[in-house]
Amino acid sequence: MPLTLIPIEHGALCHGWAWTINDEDALAERVARIALGQYRHVAKILSGAGVIGPSANAEQAIAAIKQLTVAVDSDPWHRDGWLFQAISWIAAHQRPSASLTRMPHIRKADKGFDGMQLELNEAGTSITAVVVFEDKATDNARDTIRDDVWPGIVALEKGERLNELSQEVSGLLDARAAADPEFDLDTAIANTLWHDARRYRVSITIDDTHNKPDARAKLFKGFDESAPGALARRRADTIYLPAMRSWMESFATRVINNIKAIADV
Repeated sequence: MPLTLIPIEHGALCHGWAWTINDEDALAERVARIALGQYRHVAKILSGAGVIGPSANAEQAIAAIKQLTVAVDSDPWHRDGWLFQAISWIAAHQRPSASLTRMPHIRKADKGFDGMQLELNEAGTSITAVVVFEDKATDNARDTIRDDVWPGIVALEKGERLNELSQEVSGLLDARAAADPEFDLDTAIANTLWHDARRYRVSITIDDTHNKPDARAKLFKGFDESAPGALARRRADTIYLPAMRSWMESFATRVINNIKAIADV
């Protein structure tokens, strides 16, 4: 696996995983295929299937490379954010907390939720957990958590954006219904206790400031207030990238080289 995920607990505050990149070449190849629209192949590989990756044409490669290229005099934030979302999606498949995972975004700065997973009850008649992803590639982890992530979670807890949440969930269940004719999509949605089902998975880049257990716990201070209730509702994941922007620049180049190799351009 391209990532190693180490479990970390912070008492009643939150639980989660610390990610470490143990094979940057493999990670870049996976992200390249996501950029090419081949996420289904990546999901198969991450599930243990030994399948050969599909090829790509020049037009697909051009579009994917454009996705990863920062225009002159522009900030890299959207590119870096997309790269991190792709890495987060890969991490979610390595340690899945759900039976259904939404496909990754293909566009930079896509509106909507960063990602989502669903858990169904054993009978498949209702949703037991809707896991909403908050993925942040940032140089200011604590400020981003406090000023951006927590307010967004509080809004969801109040029932805001429930229409968007319902639509995302319906889209995921559509795929399940297509694969299983016996699956009753409408009943599954109707039986969902939305407030009880909502869970949150916050994933963020960190540097030396938050790379120790105590400092990591301080980073997520307030999680239990923003999303009160059972510990299972609050997952907090981190990846240590002390020079995040320069690493993203180098990694983007590595991903582009993989895109060119896959498409033979």
